[in-house]
Amino acid sequence: MTDFELALQKSGYSVAEAARILGYSEGHIYRWKRGEETPRKGVMNLLRMEAKSRRSDNSGSAFTFIDLFAGIGGLRRAMESAGGRCVFTSEWDKYAQQTYDANFADNRPIAGDITEVDAAAIPEHDVLVAGFPCQPFSIAGVSKKNALGRAHGFADETQGTLFFDVLRILKHHRPAAFMLENVKNLRSHDKGRTFQVIMRKLREELGYYVPEPRVIDAAHFVPQHRERIVIVGFREKVPFSFEDISLPAYGSRRLRDILHPENGTEDPEAHYTIGNDAAVSDKYTLTDKLWTYLQDYAAKHKAKGNGFGFGLVEGHDIARTLSARYYKDGSEILVSRGKGRNPRRLTPRECARLMGYPDEFRIPVSDTQAYKQFGNSVAVPVFTEVARAMEPHVRSILESTAEAVREVG
Repeated sequence: MTDFELALQKSGYSVAEAARILGYSEGHIYRWKRGEETPRKGVMNLLRMEAKSRRSDNSGSAFTFIDLFAGIGGLRRAMESAGGRCVFTSEWDKYAQQTYDANFADNRPIAGDITEVDAAAIPEHDVLVAGFPCQPFSIAGVSKKNALGRAHGFADETQGTLFFDVLRILKHHRPAAFMLENVKNLRSHDKGRTFQVIMRKLREELGYYVPEPRVIDAAHFVPQHRERIVIVGFREKVPFSFEDISLPAYGSRRLRDILHPENGTEDPEAHYTIGNDAAVSDKYTLTDKLWTYLQDYAAKHKAKGNGFGFGLVEGHDIARTLSARYYKDGSEILVSRGKGRNPRRLTPRECARLMGYPDEFRIPVSDTQAYKQFGNSVAVPVFTEVARAMEPHVRSILESTAEAVREVG
């Protein structure tokens, strides 16, 4: 990585933003990133000043936490909203690292492969959060691997066993609490045996108090049907209950709340919208060839009695689950543009909104990478509410631990 690329990443600017703010063409920015040309000293100083200004002082936070399998930081946003301060981040994907770095200005590097990180090298922390990889347990992931004759669940050495890295870190540091996220299918995978192993490890081997996990549908918070299992645990038995979380009415938000209005009431965002009305760029509209293919594919499976097909939505709808494969054809969520007109994909900004990210969330990567990242992300408001419910119990454990230390001293 060149010095310019690192400075750009830390500043949080996308290529388009950097070009506009620095007064150069996007071609210049790309050449500087590749190291083909050297930018002026003033350019580097401006980027470094921006990165420095974005570092917030949160030393007075209520608790510390680590962010494992961090993706683009959805669980981090949730924990920070409850007063937490992140002291360690691990994420192996370089593009996710880029988006994470653009939105969380830490003065420390992101750790890569967690399997290569010694637990002793991870800072002490009060809470561990992890969205450990879900593909080995998801319905789509299991089906695909069965078709390919490949292992899944804990037998998947490259992903399924990453849960055991969570266990070894919990065992070494004994934080006050943890919050884990995975797909709904985790509970039923391998006839329930996978889930039983996870619960036994957390409860019996590590001795954490783990209330019965809860499956929560993000459609209580965002216009998307997205069910995820939430597992929380505490070092001591506390009166935490998932009944304490507040769920808005299911479907209280609809797609119209996250779609570009295209009427000039929002500022244009380069690459996603065009013109003074901030109309969605034509590049998100499906080509005739792709639209015909999707319709034919859906008709073929409908004739066989299958439910496979595209999801055509309008403003009053709730979308299907956004997946990491959305970049391929966008078929699960296609926005209707009216009769006789080809539908369009969501823009990356609309995907961000669909996952509960605010409009100031920076998207410094290509559309393909952005679609993958938001499809793999958690729905932020769901875990923000869980973190809110956890916080007083975390604080109680920390206070009781501090009191015990004072008594011994």
